[in-house]
Amino acid sequence: MVTASSRGLGRAIALSLAREGAEVALCARGKESLFQARDEIRSETGRMVQAYPADVADADQVSRMVAAVREDFGAVDILVCNAGGPPAGTIVDFGPQDYRKAVDLNLMSTIRLCYSVLPGMRARKWGRIVALTSVSARQPLDNLVLSNTARSGVLGFTKSLSNFLAPHGVTVNAVCPGYTRTERVDELARDFESRGSGPAEEYFREIEKTIPLGRMGRPEELAATVTFLCSEPAGYITGTALSVDGGYIRALY
Repeated sequence: MVTASSRGLGRAIALSLAREGAEVALCARGKESLFQARDEIRSETGRMVQAYPADVADADQVSRMVAAVREDFGAVDILVCNAGGPPAGTIVDFGPQDYRKAVDLNLMSTIRLCYSVLPGMRARKWGRIVALTSVSARQPLDNLVLSNTARSGVLGFTKSLSNFLAPHGVTVNAVCPGYTRTERVDELARDFESRGSGPAEEYFREIEKTIPLGRMGRPEELAATVTFLCSEPAGYITGTALSVDGGYIRALY
């Protein structure tokens, strides 16, 4: 089950897993793009792919979606928790309610999804959980204060969950994407331009200067990393927060 998988990183991950033979449950809010992604991944891979319209920030919708996935697939062996990022902005742009929405979108959605699959994974003594966060969870970005706050909580939760589930043969990891050329990065470029900081093209050039590899990532590169973490050979990797960022984060670990 891959959430927020109608486009961007989520769709790339779903496609990569299907190419490796997985049967995939897609989830997103927008029905049109979701069903289009389902049809395209089915056509390319020949795998069973189902689509479930749902907002992961809504607890009731998550419960109904997971119940439908269980009915159609029987079990969830792999869970990839993903959600769109909250709006860009600095401290002065937001109030407490904005933080609540960001936490519901990024942190609480991850918690709810993980709790929904825990009983089955523990009973089967096997499972893979990967939560997508962002480099902003490890190295806060000035214009992403909501993301900095909510996604950092995901790292704390997944680390705690990994310790709890390790004796049951279930691995839990977080992946922190750096700047990857998706719709989300295009949105940040438009925000850069609307603030009068310069044209969108300048935003991309300035970002690439901060990346040792000198370019933004490609969705398929991030997807390959997640797919490996979901595999049998990755069975000894748990509790990690892996940055896929072209060297953007300067920390030693």
